[in-house]
Amino acid sequence: MYWKPIAAALLPGLLLSGCAGGAARAGTGTAAERVTSWRKVATEADRKRLRDWHRAWDSALPRARTADGGAIAADPALFAPDEARSGPALPPGGYRCRVFKLGAAGTAMREFTAYPAFRCKISDEGGMASFQKLTGSQRPTGLLFPDDGTRMVFVGTLMLGDETAPLRYGADPQRDMIGYVDRIGERRWRLVLPWPSFESQLDVIELVPEEAGAAP
Repeated sequence: MYWKPIAAALLPGLLLSGCAGGAARAGTGTAAERVTSWRKVATEADRKRLRDWHRAWDSALPRARTADGGAIAADPALFAPDEARSGPALPPGGYRCRVFKLGAAGTAMREFTAYPAFRCKISDEGGMASFQKLTGSQRPTGLLFPDDGTRMVFVGTLMLGDETAPLRYGADPQRDMIGYVDRIGERRWRLVLPWPSFESQLDVIELVPEEAGAAP
């Protein structure tokens, strides 16, 4: 399991209990007890991106609908900006994740792109959850923080190509990522990434547990 070195690389100030010889070296308690708010971690630029999440939908969704209205209409829960059910926390385990990019960021990009399923993983270490996209050339990797009853907040960085470890969060603003997790079905979630640095205005990652089979 490589959650601990990833967490240490992402947030050097967050020392997890159990790493580097057992207990956390600074302060007491587990990571979940010591850092519970994404606002204490996220950069000001990322906090602004998250505040503007609905504006990202408002800009990207009409463009995606013009490009492929059939795909958008076929999955109303996935592409409804305000769709959210209670219980957004994802159970640990392997997930089948599909990536959708909405709204072109640049003239060479498409307004809607759907990728085949990749592999993702949710890990739970001491009450703090992590998300890792395991396959593909672009792999968001980071931490999931509780926010309210209908969403969790993702704070992380983007791994590219054959990289084996993420950059430290905050070291490269173009690699920093922020987003939120909604539960949109009985065993179906989405990670929404507003205003990513590359290719699109909004990324939507559908997450379905591997054992659950195809999403409805």
